[in-house]
Amino acid sequence: MQATRKRRVGVGLAGLALVLAACGSDKESTSTTAASATTAGAAAGATTTGGGDEATTTAAAGSTPASGEQIAPIPTGVKCSNVTIAYLGALSGNNGNLGKNMINGAQIAFDEFSKANPDCQVKFDTSYDSQGAPEQATALADTIVGKADVITLLGPGFSGETKATMPKFEAGGLPAITPSATNALLSTNGWKMFHRVLANDDKQAPGIANLIRKVVKSTKVGVIDDASDYGKGLGDSVRKELGELDVKDAQIDPSAADYSAAVTAMTSAGVDTVFYAGYYNESSKLVSQLRDAGFEGDFVSGDGSLDIGFVTNAGEAGEGAFLTATGAPPDISPEFQAAYKAKFGADPGLYSPESYDAARIFLAGIAEGKLTRADMATYVSAFDAQGITKHISFDATGEPVGEAVFYSVVEDGKLVSKGLIPSS
Repeated sequence: MQATRKRRVGVGLAGLALVLAACGSDKESTSTTAASATTAGAAAGATTTGGGDEATTTAAAGSTPASGEQIAPIPTGVKCSNVTIAYLGALSGNNGNLGKNMINGAQIAFDEFSKANPDCQVKFDTSYDSQGAPEQATALADTIVGKADVITLLGPGFSGETKATMPKFEAGGLPAITPSATNALLSTNGWKMFHRVLANDDKQAPGIANLIRKVVKSTKVGVIDDASDYGKGLGDSVRKELGELDVKDAQIDPSAADYSAAVTAMTSAGVDTVFYAGYYNESSKLVSQLRDAGFEGDFVSGDGSLDIGFVTNAGEAGEGAFLTATGAPPDISPEFQAAYKAKFGADPGLYSPESYDAARIFLAGIAEGKLTRADMATYVSAFDAQGITKHISFDATGEPVGEAVFYSVVEDGKLVSKGLIPSS
């Protein structure tokens, strides 16, 4: 069946106005100084003092864009000092590429703002590499909360570490935007500091089910998850959505050397499609082992696998794989894509556009004098403006308003964006 995969056709991206925004940090795993583009300026000549150690800001004239308008221009004349934005997430380890996508995307926004506002150099602290592990993230969260100059957080990157650390950020009054943590239950804890800029797994799952039904045209599906907060959450949501199909279940230990039990369960059941809920390092191993075992059906995975690391690690076994995401594709904004490629020598990765948008949200607040955690939290929760990925606003639980699911296919060793998954 691999030979037939390239027959699939995708939905074009022309005319999309899609929601997503997120957080990010610097390219290196070190503290850097920068500042990001903002979506709105403060009133002309307005000066505000507050937060940290005599932190001050002066914002230039500007206005918040109304719904449907283009993203606001970068304000100029902003002055600030002693302000830090922290990033928490994986920058190394098996899934470090996803975190690098985030910090690189945000860095474009910081560079733009820094160039326009030399008197507002926001410290961008990217020294908190959790490797995506909740136990590592928890200790780092204590350090972040304890730093008085940190007024907001980009991240956490993964669902498990978000679940583990948000109680600490909540207690510390530190507002956070995650560009990538999609477990649906994260927004049900009553956290006021939690925000995310992409649809959760309960919204991604219907899109995945539509892909499997209408594009892959499967009738017997195997669903495998990695038992993580993210993987099991997404896997269970997909199982629910595929209720009318013949579904075979399995689970893997991502740290295991092989996944033979799950592979055998799939091949013995005769499934024509395998959906895997987990991250790219394990999904590349899984698809390779499935192919080695003679599986010739289609392989589908979620946003945790949408990374060039999957393509590289899986090699020929990954050819034709379908990878979904609520994150925007690299060409969602030609201007952003060009700036990213000029700086990093590659197209934006998954969560890069969301991270750019989140950085702009935070620095829009700084430009308007929101220099304390409390003021920034109020600003983020009330944010309502256009980003590069869509018009961004949050509901009372921190969820983004709106939803959409994209998909890509591995073709000739490349991730090829196919646009939105058809809903009907």
